[in-house]
Amino acid sequence: MDSTATLDSNKDARWVVPAQDEAAAQALAEALDLPVGIAHLLVCRGLATPEAARAHLNPALDQLYDPYLMLGMTKAVERIRASLSSREPVLIYGDYDVDGTVATVLLKTAMERVAVMLGVAVEDAAALVRYHIPHRIREGYGITESRLEDAADEGVRLVVSVDTGIRAFAAAREAARLGLDLIVTDHHLPDGAEGVPQAVAVLNPNQAGCGYPYKGLCGAAVAFKLAQALLESAAANAGERDRLREKTLPSFLKLLAIATIADAVPLTGENRVIAALGLRELQRPSQPGLRALMELAQIDTAIPISATDVGFRLAPRINAAGRMDIASDVVEMFLSRDPAAARVLAEKLHRLNDERRAVEAEALRDIETRIETMREEAEGLAACLVLDDAKWHRGVIGILASRVVDRTGRPALVLTHENGHAYGSGRSIAGFHLLDALTAVDSSGPEKLLTRFGGHAHAVGFSLPSDRVAELRTRMANEAQRVLSGQRAVVEMECDAELRLTDLTPAFLEWLERLGPYGNGNSEPLFMSHGVRLAAAFKVVKDKHLRVAVQDGDARFGGMAWSRRTNWAERAQTWGLAPGALVDLAYRLRKNRHPDFGGWELEIVAMRPAAVAASESEKF
Repeated sequence: MDSTATLDSNKDARWVVPAQDEAAAQALAEALDLPVGIAHLLVCRGLATPEAARAHLNPALDQLYDPYLMLGMTKAVERIRASLSSREPVLIYGDYDVDGTVATVLLKTAMERVAVMLGVAVEDAAALVRYHIPHRIREGYGITESRLEDAADEGVRLVVSVDTGIRAFAAAREAARLGLDLIVTDHHLPDGAEGVPQAVAVLNPNQAGCGYPYKGLCGAAVAFKLAQALLESAAANAGERDRLREKTLPSFLKLLAIATIADAVPLTGENRVIAALGLRELQRPSQPGLRALMELAQIDTAIPISATDVGFRLAPRINAAGRMDIASDVVEMFLSRDPAAARVLAEKLHRLNDERRAVEAEALRDIETRIETMREEAEGLAACLVLDDAKWHRGVIGILASRVVDRTGRPALVLTHENGHAYGSGRSIAGFHLLDALTAVDSSGPEKLLTRFGGHAHAVGFSLPSDRVAELRTRMANEAQRVLSGQRAVVEMECDAELRLTDLTPAFLEWLERLGPYGNGNSEPLFMSHGVRLAAAFKVVKDKHLRVAVQDGDARFGGMAWSRRTNWAERAQTWGLAPGALVDLAYRLRKNRHPDFGGWELEIVAMRPAAVAASESEKF
């Protein structure tokens, strides 16, 4: 199981650090003039050579791959240009989450610019490039045949999907019947048996035969690659192409970074470059809608913007439109050049997010009661939790699944019911590939269990008849038990390095900031320190959290111990530790940017009296 998933609830977790390649770390530290502790972190993340480490520490535009390395790119560019040149309407078919709406904005913006570069009037270009974002409740995920029929009736002859379509076999057949050409751009995993739909071109780095070097792009990033190829193909000369790369592409990275972070794809390789550069660009928001939304989310552009700011402030407000109302509002907000109109839409998203939070909180109270009941029953929690209720809002079931994983450390599916059908969303843990699990349980009986499903290792969406949810619950519990039973019975808290507080020098902390942005696949470093002295008595915050002050020699740091699942105040009372006592800490480092009392602080993930033998920290 994921070692951090159950960490807070397991007092007996074993603290471990990876075996250190001292020679490699020392060589890298000398080559790049780095603190050895930073070099250790880089080596442990597979960045042991000066070239790889230097690139990681200095993300730049020239680290992005050529879009033409993606299978199908040439055909896609040629077909889109043919439509734009002949003034043939094009429909971009998007999705209702952050990834899908941002992908729609990026591709529509690029296609309109290319149309103008090909001689189309500006006012005509906007009408020429159309888009459709499906309604989550009325239409559901994916390309619907009825919308294709409408598009054909409207004179559209080319449909370009973004963040969807890789399993749209029926829709592709319907498009062909209607005389519509289809280009699929997606990042979700193709069907292992059927391959990819019939289309003019399919852009997806995960499809068989695609040599694109990086496979972890989100849907908006695939759309961005197409946008880049289109724009560069329409440039009149090398100078114009250079200006596009220097001015236009960085402006696209603002939104692309939001989609990349929000979609929880790995922040490694090209994704990390996108996120790092995009976060920098977000400090100069030019679109009035983006600027208004950042103000409402209380994001200060005067200081560096983090992936946490995007993931917990911006992304929820963007997602709220598709969860609670109409996601096309997001596209209109980002495309609008009218500050007043964009502000109105941003304020609507802000209100919808408040509504989403209230609906989510109500459902979560119900879920937590159920979880506690299951814990108390003889059977305990299943290896995979499947929870359903007709009163839960379909727009928040994905968030609820994430919350269940946070609270239990188990993969979870959360479903709601409408008209005899159940609609579900799932989230997973390390070591349990959720899409593979759904694929296995769908075909494990005499007939298919699921009506439709898709996703990837960490998140899925699906539907099935309501009367078969109990069967799904049993099958998923058995599949999770089978897959996870061979994993370690003892929970391990995997720390990145063991340090003394005196190692946290200004130089170390300055370099540490350059290792981000952090996210899936590039987790924020977790450090361990043994025998740290309490410099003051614990202070209880909000009944269960602790304010802590610790010291090691001349190094003194403040920190906060908090968790949804651990009552730190109760634990500290049990320990009865006074100032001067020694504790072991596992922590992450946070930079408080408050002008009056800012500075580096510890976010304490685990703590115990230092009487626990240091030998429990093991190398592996």
